[in-house]
Amino acid sequence: MSNPKESALDLKIFEIDPWLKPFSSDIALRLRSYIDTKNTLLKEADSLDSFANAHLFFGFHKTIQGWIYREWAPNADEVFLTGEFNNWNMYSHPLSRKENGIWEIILQGEGSLTHLSLVKVIIISNGEALSRIPLYIKRTVQDKNTHEFCGQIWYPDQDYIWTDADFKINRNQSPLIYEAHIGMAQQKEDIGSFNEFTQNILPKIKELGYNTIQLMAVMQHPYYASFGYHVSNFYAVSSWFGTPDELKHLIDSAHSMGIAVLMDIVHSHAVKNTLEGINEFDGSSYQFFHEGPRGYHTAWDSKLFDYSKPEVLHFLLSNIKYWLEEYHFDGFRFDGVTSMIYHNHGLGIDFDHYSKYFSINTDIEAITYLQLANDLIKSMNPDYITIAEDMSGMPGMALPIAYGGIGFDYRLAMGLPDFWIKILDIPDEKWDMYSLWHEITSKRPGESRIAYAESHDQALVGDKTLIFRLADKNMYWHMNKNDTNHEIDRAISLHKLFRFITLSAAGEGYLNFMGNEFGHPEWIDFPREGNNWSFKYCQRKWYLMEDEQLKYRYLYNFDKKMIEFAKNEILADVNEINELFIDNNRKILVFKKDVLIFIFNFNSHISFSNFSFPTNDIHTYRAVFDSDSAEFGGHNRVSHDVTYKSSPLGEFENKTGITIYSPNRTCIVLKQI
Repeated sequence: MSNPKESALDLKIFEIDPWLKPFSSDIALRLRSYIDTKNTLLKEADSLDSFANAHLFFGFHKTIQGWIYREWAPNADEVFLTGEFNNWNMYSHPLSRKENGIWEIILQGEGSLTHLSLVKVIIISNGEALSRIPLYIKRTVQDKNTHEFCGQIWYPDQDYIWTDADFKINRNQSPLIYEAHIGMAQQKEDIGSFNEFTQNILPKIKELGYNTIQLMAVMQHPYYASFGYHVSNFYAVSSWFGTPDELKHLIDSAHSMGIAVLMDIVHSHAVKNTLEGINEFDGSSYQFFHEGPRGYHTAWDSKLFDYSKPEVLHFLLSNIKYWLEEYHFDGFRFDGVTSMIYHNHGLGIDFDHYSKYFSINTDIEAITYLQLANDLIKSMNPDYITIAEDMSGMPGMALPIAYGGIGFDYRLAMGLPDFWIKILDIPDEKWDMYSLWHEITSKRPGESRIAYAESHDQALVGDKTLIFRLADKNMYWHMNKNDTNHEIDRAISLHKLFRFITLSAAGEGYLNFMGNEFGHPEWIDFPREGNNWSFKYCQRKWYLMEDEQLKYRYLYNFDKKMIEFAKNEILADVNEINELFIDNNRKILVFKKDVLIFIFNFNSHISFSNFSFPTNDIHTYRAVFDSDSAEFGGHNRVSHDVTYKSSPLGEFENKTGITIYSPNRTCIVLKQI
């Protein structure tokens, strides 16, 4: 680019969104940074795929001669390996210093290290001996008495035998994501395991019809209640839930059911712990992280990566490749993207103008890393899925890098859950249908979204799930099917409408957090000192859904049929959505997608026997789905036998349309015959 600003205008991002043209130099800057950084990294590699192999060099590797162990610790004066193999002698096994801060030791004989043996590394830095866990360790375990974490050699006699060779991600079908946390997925008041999830929860997800699982807290984290977002060991499977092979069996089993598995990956920050994590591994504060205030996230109490360092990029990009290849994950949901791409982490900013995205506050190095990450992932398999958790709305987040974007497939539609919470603070009769339609359909041009009414964020203690906001304490007393209660009826009706309009109109994919499909009551509260380390609110009460006498079953039935309908009709193609009619007085919203017409009646008490709206076509329609079925807790007020033929409507200047019975708090889908 001889003139970056002029050359940048040729990028497709400006054709997609002309409002970005005044910021062409900023788009050019991030593209140039990506190109230059990639060229720097590939001086000794053919591709990012061949570059991202740190895990094949560093860490523990068994050879014919014995074991080779390598570490990157540029600030170390001396390095020693210790563990059960040498009776924890701190200084009997020194590593030799190689070039570029690399240390190495060759342990002769196969028996020097054994499967499941415990190890640590001793770093001598500035005259101080530091006990650390190896950076590339595949598993860590905690001593039940001392609570100290150690690295554990994971090298079973036989490699896991995968059976998923025929599994392929179906990119012709929208991702319908079931977000899950292994530990709290079980009904017991304890930490669930990978094996229990495979045996007990996977069949439930398969039965519901979701085609993708998003697993939280997979990477090792020392504090269980961090929800997995304070990662300590980036190459280690969380020992809270089981072994590496048990995770592989879970993913293998999901693939056998036709379900893709995404990992919630945390490359936005790291736990500040030094004994368990990578912070100050070699005695310096700057090995992986920025020095000073820039290296510390005050709101999260964690450390922030320095994405300008090739060694850090090597560590993180290799980490991505490791999880994809070693565990057969099908992609990632990148956590904390907003925090990464702004120097102030997006805190306290109202992103109400494009200029807020392009300024000295923008962290170009972090954006470059995300572009490189997406480049690597797509080079390994174009069908791998990447999702960005960005609440700021950074333009181009979900556009190809070649267009001037950052390269994600999808961005989370993070404003929707907040919208549903806000609307519930307004009396039903004052809801603004135009505002609702705007919130549901507004998006970055050309970018795909994963829509959701609520995720794990809305379920945490201090917040409330949608159903609990709608029904509150009534859920404790009035969820029996024989019990008539106005608040519960309203809650069930709106819970269905909120979720269905989110799925059908708000994105190219959909996400649900486990248990919310049947209206799981209460919040999530992890065991902590403040609740006497209780697991009471850190599990899923599946028995509520399984009891045919309780109304939770209504919501379960609806969610299952909703997902089935979405898969059959490919609802997520939001680009084809067209508003047909909005009536703010009657609280009705009608839109069309291909051959389907969606009628949402949000009126709190009025059903309209002769509701007319324009279709602008000459076709015949029949109802194929509605929320008022008795199996969903409704009143069976919608006929699936009646046909509706478009005809001239006098009240709409003789435009062609349909007249239909529209029950209150009900959605109806009509399909063209």
